[in-house]
Order: sequence, then C-alpha cells, then structure tokens
Amino acid sequence: MKLTLAAAFLLAPVAAQAAADTPLPGGAAVLTWTPEQQKLGYKSMEKVVPYKVVKRGEHVFPLPGGASIEDKVKVAIGGKTMSVADYMAAYRVSGLLVIKDGKVVLERYGLDRNADDRWTSFSVAKSVTSTLVGAAIKDGYIKSLDEPVTTYVPELKGGAYDGVTVGQLITMTSGARWNEDYTDLNSDVAKVGQAVTEPGVNPIVSYMRKLPRDVTPGAKFHYSTGETDLVGILVSKATGKPLATYLSEKIWAPFGMEQDAIWAEDVAGHERGGCCMSMTLRDYGRIGMFILGGGKAGGQQITPEGWTADATRSHVAVDPAHPEYGDYGYFWWVNPKAGAYEAIGIFGQAITTFPKDDLVIAINSAWPAADTAELNAARDSLTAAIREAAK
Repeated sequence: MKLTLAAAFLLAPVAAQAAADTPLPGGAAVLTWTPEQQKLGYKSMEKVVPYKVVKRGEHVFPLPGGASIEDKVKVAIGGKTMSVADYMAAYRVSGLLVIKDGKVVLERYGLDRNADDRWTSFSVAKSVTSTLVGAAIKDGYIKSLDEPVTTYVPELKGGAYDGVTVGQLITMTSGARWNEDYTDLNSDVAKVGQAVTEPGVNPIVSYMRKLPRDVTPGAKFHYSTGETDLVGILVSKATGKPLATYLSEKIWAPFGMEQDAIWAEDVAGHERGGCCMSMTLRDYGRIGMFILGGGKAGGQQITPEGWTADATRSHVAVDPAHPEYGDYGYFWWVNPKAGAYEAIGIFGQAITTFPKDDLVIAINSAWPAADTAELNAARDSLTAAIREAAK
C-alpha cells in the first residue's frame, strides 16, 4: 500500500530543549534524527514537544493471551524467509502486537522498549482525529458530513475552502492546491503554521485560507497534512473542547485504554489533528479493537451506527493510474484486494486490520527513512505472513 509522507513536524520545541542533558533536537529536526535519537526520542516525545494529556479511565479493556503464532510467522522478503525476530532486527521494530479473535497471539518489543513505554504515532493520529468527527456527529456537535467546513471554521471563508464539505475534508478531496514535499523548504507543508499571524486565529487556518483552488472539490484525492490539522481544529471548535479532552471523554477512558496518551501541540497550543500522539503498543491495538468493534465504548455507541464501516471503506482512489496504491476512507488507508484497512504513520507506524479475519496488527518502528516503496513492501509482507499464520 502506498504511503505519502504523512507527518509535518512543525511543532514548537519545549523550552527545556536547550538544556544540556537532552540529545533530542525538536521541530522539523525530528524528521532527520539519527537511529539512536529515534530510539530515545520516539518513546519520550514529552521531552521534545509541548503536549496535552489524553487521560485514561478507571478500567482497562482486557487483552487476554492466546496461543502464540510467532513460530508460524515466516516473512518472505527478497527471496529469503525471515522469522519475527529477524524482521524486527532488520526493520528496527520497537513493538509488534497481534490480536486475533480478541486475544493476543504475538507481542514482542525491541529497541530497548518495554510494554509501558509510549511511542509516537506520526500520522496514525489522523485516523483517531477522523473518528472524533464521527463522535461529534453522534453528539450533535457536527450536523453531517455534508455541512460546509466554513460553518465550523468561519475564518476559512473567502478562500479555496468555500463550498468544501466536512466529508470532502476527511477524504482529502477538497480540491485545494497543496505541496507536501518535505525536501522543499518552500513547500506548503514546510511553511504552514510556523507563527501566529492573526491574533485569535490558528496560524494553520490563516495559511490554509490563502491556498488557491486546484480542482473542483470532490474531484480527486490529494494528500494534505494541513487539512488533517484543519479537521482537528474543526472538531475542537464544534465541541468547544480540546481534542485531548474530547478523546479522553469519548474513547480513551470509556473504552479502557491502559495508560494516558499524549498529543503534541502546534505553535498555537492546539493538538495536531494530523500527527503525533504517543501511546503504548497495547493501546495502539485497542484503537484497532475499538474500530473493529463498531465504535462502542463503555456499553455506549460512540460513533454513529455504521460509521466505522463507512470510515474504513473505499471512498476515493489514491491514484487511479496506480490501483496498487489502494484507496482512501476517512483518514484510513484501504486495501480492497487484501481486505484490510490501515492507520499509517511515517518511519514505520501502523495499525492494520483484517476485519473478516478478526485480526488487528499494531506495529511501531524507527525506519531509516520516513517512507520508501521497499520499506512499505516489507511491512506488507509481514502483515501477510501474520495473517496466514493466524488462520
């Protein structure tokens, strides 16, 4: 499955970053960390960026153990067969969790990580943000996906987002022109939201309002981290609550996440809707279980009936000329051929679900590159091998 570079790290470094005892540069430098900095930093982002806490509740959703499948997993890559341990070492995996029929059948850690360590999500957070859109619709804060974005973020009026719906925003089909090139310092993703330019207006909104329109809204998919941040701002404005608070109230506490999570903030102090939560490996797995279970928590329906199925189905082709790249849902990557949907973040973060197999795979990594065809193909080989072993 194709993955576009998916996480602008335009985050305000914490004040302590200048302290002599930290080896972890913040801001965009996170994208160029050394392997050792990755290993240290991805599990301690609270030392690198400002954040809000997503509070857990009093109970924990159980993940009982099942019969291990580890010895059955044989990963075929480049004409060779790798064990789970071989794969984890070769691809710098810090955590691998497999939940089959509600039971943990594989759980391993690497890179000096343990079960209590959080790990950054990069763009896996996008899929959480879109789920909060569903919760806000269920709660009546957002009328429907057909509502104009400017109803909830009126500061966007007068630009390319006039007439764009909430549904078009969460399928990345707004039609606004956007450059997601991380190697270009003049790209939109490099420049968006760097400083507050309008008092009282989030700098991401200020920047996005000035974007030109490229195509008619709804006409095609175009990846934009800026738009996922807009969705986070939209949810906060609609609910009147910080994203971290709303996530805690609707999912984290009632579903039974094991530990508090943290959610990185932008320069204006708002959580990044498109990036950078940190949570334990098992809580990544629980996100997968929440979606697989239809969006229920604490005996209550959190998202509208049918929302999770609709969010994880194909709404738009990523690239019609390359069907192998898969499709896109509501900030979920969809692989119709494999029968899977995924939340994906750069440097090897993913929650992969095969709903017909009742199978959830959570993986955290510290890849040497943000995203390459080879790395993605290797992960696809791993998930295919796990699926086969779990049958």
